[in-house]
Amino acid sequence: MTGIRLTAPAPGWAIDADVVVVGSGVAGLTTALRCAAAGLDTVVVTKARLDDGSTRWAQGGIAAALGEGDTPEQHLDDTLVAGAGLCDEEAVRTLVTEGPDAVRRLITTGATFDTTDSGDIALTREGGHHRRRIAHAGGDATGAEISRALVEAVRSAALHTIENALVLDLLTDAEGRTAGVSLHVMGEGQHDGVGAVRAPSVVLATGGMGQVFSATTNPSVSTGDGVALALRAGAEVSDLEFVQFHPTVLFLGADSEGQQPLVSEAVRGEGAHLVDASGTRFMLGQHELAELAPRDIVAKAITRQMHEHGTEHMYLDARHFGAQMWEQRFPTILAACRAHGIDPVTEPIPVAPAAHYASGGIRTDLRGRTTVPGLYACGEVACTGVHGANRLASNSLLEGLVFAERIAADIAETRPPRTEPAKSTGGEPVALLAPETRTAIQRIMTRGAGVLRSAGSLAAAAEELEALHRSAAADVDAADPKDAVPGVDAWEVTNLLLVSRVLVAAAREREETRGCHWREDRPDRDDAHWRRHLVVRIAADRTPVVHRTETAAFPPVRAAD
Repeated sequence: MTGIRLTAPAPGWAIDADVVVVGSGVAGLTTALRCAAAGLDTVVVTKARLDDGSTRWAQGGIAAALGEGDTPEQHLDDTLVAGAGLCDEEAVRTLVTEGPDAVRRLITTGATFDTTDSGDIALTREGGHHRRRIAHAGGDATGAEISRALVEAVRSAALHTIENALVLDLLTDAEGRTAGVSLHVMGEGQHDGVGAVRAPSVVLATGGMGQVFSATTNPSVSTGDGVALALRAGAEVSDLEFVQFHPTVLFLGADSEGQQPLVSEAVRGEGAHLVDASGTRFMLGQHELAELAPRDIVAKAITRQMHEHGTEHMYLDARHFGAQMWEQRFPTILAACRAHGIDPVTEPIPVAPAAHYASGGIRTDLRGRTTVPGLYACGEVACTGVHGANRLASNSLLEGLVFAERIAADIAETRPPRTEPAKSTGGEPVALLAPETRTAIQRIMTRGAGVLRSAGSLAAAAEELEALHRSAAADVDAADPKDAVPGVDAWEVTNLLLVSRVLVAAAREREETRGCHWREDRPDRDDAHWRRHLVVRIAADRTPVVHRTETAAFPPVRAAD
């Protein structure tokens, strides 16, 4: 344990449970439903409302070998290729073999997928897939439908939920085992102010950290809170340098910041073409799958074209779809484009890459267990080894489903006893940053650790981030401190800084190009030296400590319980 924690008031109220699940996307709600079904007293904590997580923004769909002629083995092969040599094959095999039944159970829970005229699940293709295996709902509103079904199931099961609550830190008992979490409810929930949910099992399903960058497809709540909490608690994270930039995000202008509209890969799966300003397709000849190459390859190709042409975006041309197909298959994307003055029926869509998905995260085993006893992680916040250096399109929702069920089974099997949280020890809490520092962090990360990285850009980013860290620490020690007042905005930006420092530390260490980590000064993949994982923890002095594994295999998370 590090003893590091956020500056916050002591909890003024507490709830006791067997399990607390933090997050309300597909990973969190599936875990909660399965735990409750096993008879465990389960509490769900979510940062906004139950349906406000990243899941509802997922357009394309969920990948599983459900179609005629498709097999888990083929799905495994496509996943391993996309992961660029760093997938854990056992984790991928678990995903693809348990995935089809997990999707069927999701349908039983109430999710309705689009079907063919014969009543079969309609399947499409996305980048990196050699077969049609992407199930979708509402055309391009898959995440919204999955979220709706799971939220309804949670409400029908009368699970205890705490909405509008930001999780702060892990509580541990005298033995260093998980004993719950502290959290702050933002005035609209069941409780107000800082409190605690005391439970021997904590499941982090807090989603991504896309808000460390200026432009992202992630919602505003995706500030890396789960990864930051885990690091402060002494957990290990891995592969954080592998941030996937989605190739086709609606370009709103060079100065646009915050959440940007996604143009799903499924649009290319249905036959849209990437073109330059003259209408020339540039993916032909670059990869056997052309526009349906894995995302890192497409994002790099778009970025190269932008550099060569001196432009800020390329185009996605799907005018040949016609109005009817746009309206029926991609109504969400059509509405988003038209809201910004672009009509895909009559003109190409301007697109550019933006931060989309964290392939790395809190290191877990195949039961979702982290390196801290009693702490689990699931979904985008976790690093199961499934994604390697680059996530295969639409594997994320499936990962959330499959590993949520595994986590619930593990908790139900072990049923650890409740223990009392120990009083916090370990020195001064983390100095909080002023909320306005958020924009500075995002611009530092976009400039230095974005799609295209180099030793120079990463070194500059590291120095600027460390300067912010030192400044906040120095202010606490000043005679007249001006440090930020504890509150949601200050806690979020403090989490963003910690996650950014760790991401940059890992990216500086990996001196090669692999998957979605693109080093312009190290353009080649180097399996001999770098087909390894980078595992990071935070030392007691609050500096990132990066360790390179000896092989491509993950070390064990911990000795068997």
